[in-house]
Amino acid sequence: MGKALFYHLTRSPAEALLPVLLTKALQAGWRVELRGPDPARLDRLDQQLWQGDGFLPHGLAGGPHDLRQPVLLTVPGQPAANAPSCLMAIDGVDVAPPEAVALQRTCILFDGGDSGAVARAREQWRALTGAEVEAEYWSEESGRWERKR
Repeated sequence: MGKALFYHLTRSPAEALLPVLLTKALQAGWRVELRGPDPARLDRLDQQLWQGDGFLPHGLAGGPHDLRQPVLLTVPGQPAANAPSCLMAIDGVDVAPPEAVALQRTCILFDGGDSGAVARAREQWRALTGAEVEAEYWSEESGRWERKR
């Protein structure tokens, strides 16, 4: 049974947290699907992941080596050919309860300054916990990431 972690971004953008989460997922031995809303957003993330601190091996879905990618950037409806154990969803993209159940980890990052994003995260929380996916809520409100109860 999967576990979902909701990250309420209030001080930094998803681009700042993603390298940290991706590194931890790779250290755990997981392959990751990073799902964004559209190809333009994924292109920007692709550039940021190549140019950031450290090396995060990844690729955009649709390439010749999708099966071998430790991190595969996808858009909704595009299959993750790398057989991920972890899904990271940004910008309100949908995560269906059956896929969260099948994965080891689902991370949902949402912008706390966007009321629509907060409402969408609440909908996803209800859908996933309603499907008996264990969920945790994380906030950076204090200046560091803390699990809230």
